[in-house]
Amino acid sequence: MTLTDAVLVVLAGIGAGAVNAIVGSGTLITFPTLLLIGVPPVTANVSNSLGLIPGSLAGAIGYRREVRQLSSLVRHFAPLSVIGSVIGAVLLLRLDPDVFRAVVPVLVMLGIVLVITGPYLQKRVREKPRPEGAAPGPSNLARVGILGAAVYGGYFGAAQGIIVLGLLGALMANPVQQLNGLKNVLVMIVNAVAAIVFLIVSPGQVDWAVAGLIAVGSAIGGTAGAAVGRHLPPNVLRAVIVTVGLIAVAKLLTS
Repeated sequence: MTLTDAVLVVLAGIGAGAVNAIVGSGTLITFPTLLLIGVPPVTANVSNSLGLIPGSLAGAIGYRREVRQLSSLVRHFAPLSVIGSVIGAVLLLRLDPDVFRAVVPVLVMLGIVLVITGPYLQKRVREKPRPEGAAPGPSNLARVGILGAAVYGGYFGAAQGIIVLGLLGALMANPVQQLNGLKNVLVMIVNAVAAIVFLIVSPGQVDWAVAGLIAVGSAIGGTAGAAVGRHLPPNVLRAVIVTVGLIAVAKLLTS
């Protein structure tokens, strides 16, 4: 790896960390960069998952106030994110990458639609009466959705944040900034667990130099992104999510 390559990877990590904290889909910055400098696809995906962990952690810390407000949801969704991430990571190492990549644009578009319709769907969720004696917490549909998003995130991860945030916004009545903080925590869990699986099952697929450079950049970007994202009005945040999501879909369809 040349010095120019190293600088490009760090800059890509900064961009990915910032985008992930605010929206999600930072992988669409780092993954193509790694391919550009000659890193094999599976190695790029594995090293990228490992390198983005500090950025996800920085984003979650930046949203710590919002995360504390949803601590019960973290407890509900964290185990599902762990399970789904393990499944996705194993699939990455065992299946043809084109199997899931073919449906990635569809999933991202679904996330975008859910973000756009989020206010209406949240209103319906708030107005829906809860059966007497029903336990508080997320619906079974929300649990299944988060599990599926974690499988996807462990497998590939591009625009994972948009999909998660879209699901949360459609199925939960909480403010979008709180859900964005929750999204950062869940994405961090998925990336961390997937990285652990990669290290155990196929440690030779990790390029530690690449992962380290992305880690430095993503930590910087995640800190800055959280500081910016927390102060965006809800409608502006949704507009940013939709814009980035559409760019992600276009990039995926043309890659």
